[in-house]
Amino acid sequence: MQDEIEDQPEGPVEIAVVGDMTENGADLTDKLLGIPQGGECIIYFDSPGGSPYCALSLMSLIVMRELHATGIVTGECSSAALWPLAACVRRIVTPYSVLLFHPMRWQSEESVQLSEAAEWARHFAHLEGQMDQLLADMFGTAHDEIEKWVRPGTYVSGPEFAAAGLAELVDVVQLAAEFRKKLDG
Repeated sequence: MQDEIEDQPEGPVEIAVVGDMTENGADLTDKLLGIPQGGECIIYFDSPGGSPYCALSLMSLIVMRELHATGIVTGECSSAALWPLAACVRRIVTPYSVLLFHPMRWQSEESVQLSEAAEWARHFAHLEGQMDQLLADMFGTAHDEIEKWVRPGTYVSGPEFAAAGLAELVDVVQLAAEFRKKLDG
């Protein structure tokens, strides 16, 4: 029993969303499911996005499991990666963070019949219409605020994102100086 207690990490679980979320979807899902219901976690983002379905799944897990997630954009948080970030109850960016907002992109590498392509186009139009509103709702902001970045597609800096009231801005240079001061002092 003592070994089990010692094996448990102190503080919140830390998860890194790095690279394409689609390629890491199963691992990210497993890590989120490993956090107790209502538990705390810190999710570090450096991702260009991936499948919107993967993003919706991760966002849904965070919300439905009532996770107290802090999202920290350490590099890039773009495209589909925005949905799990939006689900975080606390969001942190740096002056060097970048977030790309753009309309959903239709991509298929499969050979499909005309009827399947027509159904996908119908479904895609419906999904695209809902996604921008969902993102605005999850960020707790007006649809117009998100829409001005989505169309035609905008790279939003960490300071711009924080100025919109969607995250806290942390100065990494100041943090580094404070850390060095502690080491010296």
